[in-house]
Amino acid sequence: MAQFPQLEQGRLLRRYKRFLADIELANGELLTIHCPNTGSMLNCMREGGQVWFSRSSDPKRKLPGTWEISETPQGRLACINTGRANALVEEALHAGVISELAGFTALKREVAYGSERSRIDFRLEFASGPAYVEVKSVTLGYPDSAVAAFPDAVTQRGAKHLRELAALARQGIRAVQLYCVNLSGIEAVRPAEEIDAAYATALRAAVAEGVEVIAYGTCLNAQQIRIDRPLPVLLTR
Repeated sequence: MAQFPQLEQGRLLRRYKRFLADIELANGELLTIHCPNTGSMLNCMREGGQVWFSRSSDPKRKLPGTWEISETPQGRLACINTGRANALVEEALHAGVISELAGFTALKREVAYGSERSRIDFRLEFASGPAYVEVKSVTLGYPDSAVAAFPDAVTQRGAKHLRELAALARQGIRAVQLYCVNLSGIEAVRPAEEIDAAYATALRAAVAEGVEVIAYGTCLNAQQIRIDRPLPVLLTR
């Protein structure tokens, strides 16, 4: 279970230049904080919506805080700090929460592999051999649907990772795509074919080659976030 540092609440005024967000606190104070999400953040933020952020005491930092959680237009909560996904997955792996990957004897992070010079998020060692695990953070939800989608913008890098995983699977090496769904109120995950058809095609091709595709949901509030349940992955809409 990942405990957030003590979070403060504000109201989103705007997000701009990808890494910046202006917010207003309850006392009327205006702050510019860091947005640790390089994606489009489609459907996981709204101007005037509530945000939660952590403050930094580092005097070398240019911005006083980091945006952690957003209220979505659908009233859900989204952990928009994509840097937290790998830590959540690692914690869940060690705790045995991710049953498909239980029983490993060693874990390595950011291991170089593949012909396209990729780095895998986790390499797990089992008695039967290694497993390569790529993690993606999912925050894209839709109105009147409990199905989240990935990606929220065209991702050539994401498709490259699927090709690399498929190449491993063809060699008989275990390859896993794991979606960490950092969005409340979600019951399943699918590829966002309407946003990136090439990614959806690459995902289905990877599955056909033997890549395992799994998803896990999180329990999320302003105090903590933890991976708590498996979710089905739907390969088509």
